[in-house]
Amino acid sequence: MSQGGEAQSIGWGDVAFAAAVAGTLSGAPSTAWALVRGRSVLESTRAAGTLIPGRRHRPSLMAGAAVHVVISTFWTAVLAAAAARRPIRTAGAAGAGLAIAAVDLGVIGRRYPAIRALPTVPQWLDHAAFGAVVATTLRIRARPPSRMLGQTWPPTSIFDPTFTELACCAPRSCTR
Repeated sequence: MSQGGEAQSIGWGDVAFAAAVAGTLSGAPSTAWALVRGRSVLESTRAAGTLIPGRRHRPSLMAGAAVHVVISTFWTAVLAAAAARRPIRTAGAAGAGLAIAAVDLGVIGRRYPAIRALPTVPQWLDHAAFGAVVATTLRIRARPPSRMLGQTWPPTSIFDPTFTELACCAPRSCTR
């Protein structure tokens, strides 16, 4: 999203970067849940591997990682296409992540025993986080250094005003 609320110009490099960031960070809710419950933190990755034809009942970490990359990139491209037409705020993107969860978990995943067996709430939270992280990452990448009023780019710490601005203010209401 750009400063004035207009649509972004998003390239494939932006999609790949946002997919990598979101695919990595959005698993935090289910990872925390797994740690608290004493479950494997890789359970959902293995379960994703069952989406490969012929592997429905054979979860695999390597297959799951490959499927995860493909699915994350696909949904990131969908969100990026939407952001290229109309700005997506982080909260709206989290809602889009829940819509993605409805498809991934409710329509497709329910047909696969390993996916159906995953704890539901953490998986939905992962999807909401995915949407939010994609939107935030695309917004950060869309902000050229000239808009940062002399600040360094990319921001170097959480104390950098750029992080505070991105976290606290919607694009249309920013005063910078």
